[in-house]
Amino acid sequence: MSASPPGTSPEEVKHCCARLYESDFAKLLLGDSFHPGGLKLTERLGSLLQLTAKSRVLDVASGTGASALFLAKRFGCRVIGIDLGRQNVLRAMEATAAQGLTDQVQFQHSDAEQMEFPDGSFDAVICECAFCTFPDKNAAAREFARVLRPGGKVGLSDLTRGPEIAEQLRGLLAWIACIADAQAVEAYVECLRSARFERDTVEPHNEALIEMADQIRLKLLGAEILVGLKKLTLPGVNFVTAKELLKVALEAIHDGRLGYTIITASTPELRGDEAASSQSDGV
Repeated sequence: MSASPPGTSPEEVKHCCARLYESDFAKLLLGDSFHPGGLKLTERLGSLLQLTAKSRVLDVASGTGASALFLAKRFGCRVIGIDLGRQNVLRAMEATAAQGLTDQVQFQHSDAEQMEFPDGSFDAVICECAFCTFPDKNAAAREFARVLRPGGKVGLSDLTRGPEIAEQLRGLLAWIACIADAQAVEAYVECLRSARFERDTVEPHNEALIEMADQIRLKLLGAEILVGLKKLTLPGVNFVTAKELLKVALEAIHDGRLGYTIITASTPELRGDEAASSQSDGV
């Protein structure tokens, strides 16, 4: 499952996504939590992953750190967040220091498709509204499986789509808005299965997507008014294109062609002979 919009390379797509989500425009529209459902769905995901104070958690595409910090405070777990946007990583580190959680939460600049962590480093991997933007989803799923211990869990919350999608939702802007390469639930599950995950949970949360889209519509209108009054500067923002994309997306959501879903899955537990071999090797 690897693709990118016409005329762009996978690397260009990834860096466009990173730049957008570091921008003041993204923060204006999305606030601190860059995914539908906000921290309420983050908490739900943490509960499904059965996080505890002993859990070692990797937050992939961690943004400015809101979810990682919340999980650490809510479940007492240790969290490492990775993001391709260097500015996001710096902001996340600043927020962590301000909240006095530097012993519990760390952030690194890293690519989800090529992580440098040793095998079996984590008990859980969480990835919110970002998996659909990865050009090589199979590579990312394999990396998730590699860095998890046997029996470890992955939790995705992401956009889902039906078989038909409007042409306006296929371009680069739609891609970095997490729409163009959203997949059907079955495709995400198959991607995880190909990386040797076993499906645990699939939960639809379309209401969170509708709520977020409505909030963005209102904030977009407000931003356009402020720019027109010269009380806000957002260089490079095309409000006509953004509003058209949002309109088509909202129609797709209400028609059931776009949705939002939580998916959790587990890596296989070690068999008895494998566990014995690991113990004898001192693992």
